[in-house]
Amino acid sequence: MEKIKNQKQDFMELILNTYGVSLNRDNEGFVISTSDGKQRIPAVGIDSIQISRGAQITSDAVMLAVEHEIEVMFMDRTGKPIGRIWSPKYGSISTIRKGQLNFVYSHRAVDWIKEVLLRKIENQQALMMLFDTSDHTDEPTEKNVARLEDYRNKIRVLDGDIVNDIAPMLRGWEGQASRIYFSTINAFLPEQFRFNARSQHPALDVANAFLNYGYGILYGRIEGALIKAGVDPYIGVLHRDDYNRPVLVYDVIEMYRIWVDYVVYTLLAQNVITEEFYSVREDGSYWLEALGRRVLIQSLNDYMDEVVTVKGTTRSRLTQLTLYVQSLAQKFKEESKTVKR
Repeated sequence: MEKIKNQKQDFMELILNTYGVSLNRDNEGFVISTSDGKQRIPAVGIDSIQISRGAQITSDAVMLAVEHEIEVMFMDRTGKPIGRIWSPKYGSISTIRKGQLNFVYSHRAVDWIKEVLLRKIENQQALMMLFDTSDHTDEPTEKNVARLEDYRNKIRVLDGDIVNDIAPMLRGWEGQASRIYFSTINAFLPEQFRFNARSQHPALDVANAFLNYGYGILYGRIEGALIKAGVDPYIGVLHRDDYNRPVLVYDVIEMYRIWVDYVVYTLLAQNVITEEFYSVREDGSYWLEALGRRVLIQSLNDYMDEVVTVKGTTRSRLTQLTLYVQSLAQKFKEESKTVKR
């Protein structure tokens, strides 16, 4: 169903995911048309428009969005953007792109990707300890936290001239740490939501269906932030082998997956998920239905809107993400000064 999500007083996103819903232009505003009637929304204050299969948007509405620098995203069933229209004002600044290319093949990229993975595993350790209670004794949480610390220590001392030199080891250690992490967290869930392993394309259980959709939302947020900052999302550091994929998004998201994990595991642990939230296809794959998507989107957006302090800066989590991406763009811009001509 079509939804309007108020994130902050000056922030709004339109989510159109009901078959037959359409978005049109009405002077300097939008009109959402459904079988139940029409709703007019001013363009001012809207940050993004998300359109799922079966929904429609007119060219006039697209042009209004571009005029107001509102990004338009076309989403697949997993919540991941498969297409995007944005204002030409964003565009990749040449100095940033030159610096980004130079950075990828430098030792500075080695230090950066190590920092990313160290932070990811540290976040996993924190969530493992957060969910650990005296009621759960089957999974040795403290022991597994220590095992993850061993992988962090290995990453710290690992070095190479460029990322390609150490990429196989980084991927292997990160993968092992994630398996320990999910195994530990899984033990804290109600029995009906526990799973044997991560499954992505498609999800083979309820928990993975929620995780995949949540990660899809986060992919869209990060890709949008990169584009607005002038960074090319298709030039990655560790994830560089996927043709025509926003691989830098896959790098950056590693530090923020914990947001989705926390929200999803909290929903599952609270036993608020019912069969109305998802469906199971004949092939055994699990997909979120409208109610499940609505609850997850609202819960994740609320979490990202919470104000936190990071390195002395107090902002919402989503703004903290934007600030990080902007600092990354500045890093690339400075790197352009070292590009050999």
